[in-house]
Amino acid sequence: LTVPFARFAAQHIGKLGTPFKRYHVGPVWRGETPQAGRFREFWQCDFDTIGTESNAADAEAALVIYDLMRALGFERFTVRINNRLVLNGLLEELGLADRAAAVLLALDKLPKIGRDAVIAEMTEKAGASAGQAERVLALAGMKGTDTEILDRLTSEFGGNAKAADGIKRLREVLDVARVSGIPEERLRLDLSIARGLDYYTGTIYETFLLDLPKIGSVCSGGRYDNLAGLYTKQRLPGVGASLGLDRLLAAMETLNLLPKTATPAPVLVVQFSAEHLGDYQKMARQLRAEGIGVEVYPEAKKVGQQFKYAEQRGFRVALIAGPDEFAQGVWKVKDLAKREETTAAAAEVASAVRNLLAV
Repeated sequence: LTVPFARFAAQHIGKLGTPFKRYHVGPVWRGETPQAGRFREFWQCDFDTIGTESNAADAEAALVIYDLMRALGFERFTVRINNRLVLNGLLEELGLADRAAAVLLALDKLPKIGRDAVIAEMTEKAGASAGQAERVLALAGMKGTDTEILDRLTSEFGGNAKAADGIKRLREVLDVARVSGIPEERLRLDLSIARGLDYYTGTIYETFLLDLPKIGSVCSGGRYDNLAGLYTKQRLPGVGASLGLDRLLAAMETLNLLPKTATPAPVLVVQFSAEHLGDYQKMARQLRAEGIGVEVYPEAKKVGQQFKYAEQRGFRVALIAGPDEFAQGVWKVKDLAKREETTAAAAEVASAVRNLLAV
């Protein structure tokens, strides 16, 4: 979705103004062999900021990724960051700048195919020598705290303008994250992160689940300062990331993070008597107008059968009213999990339901 966004921004930026932020959820397709968490058709949730080179936007993207993962219920994950400027600076020093795309594409495969296969690809497809490939992998394999790695990079490659700029930007992003309260173990520098797409120009991100490392990155992205240049002469640098919805849902299912429910509505209106179908639908409409999802059971079956349906589908609240309740102007409000029941006046049903749902 990044390329279509760059085209859209190039076409409409005069009206939108800069910096412009947006999010987008939509289907995409990829030519690959389907496997666990990877599909040919899947949904992406993208967010981007375009029209600024400020490193503040890069830092904000890292914070958004962290907050997304926490909001979804994940606790054991790591957002790994790197900067293409550091990698490109090294390649300049090694005389491989003109083969950067092929070298970085090979490096991006390191977790999947291993060190030896990456060296073979760099030498065979990128034309690098074995020594050059070893130097690239030595950089990618640097270990230590974020500060130790950045200091070592400064010492070894700080003389290269691109590398120095990348190191500075990485240090700023990490500092902002620490000050804003992101735990150090959740946002880490990883020099092996390359991102295979060649339109990335700066900060890059990949997010891994510690309990499911083989599923791959579930939220990735980076800075792309030249992508919109395909569609306009105006410079429109951008940065953003994409969350893979299908892969993330597969992971959540494996880790039992998804609620056991088969309905998007939390409330079931029991059809006690077919003669009062209009009253049941009226109550359902009133609750929907309050922002509460409701389903009316379609048949006046035995109440026990309707409760069984409610439990199987994961409804949290049931509303029951028969001739006696309608005569009194009240409804029974049942908490299906606790199996507790209260009575509320018709005008107070929405409030009673909200209290049970805590919404």
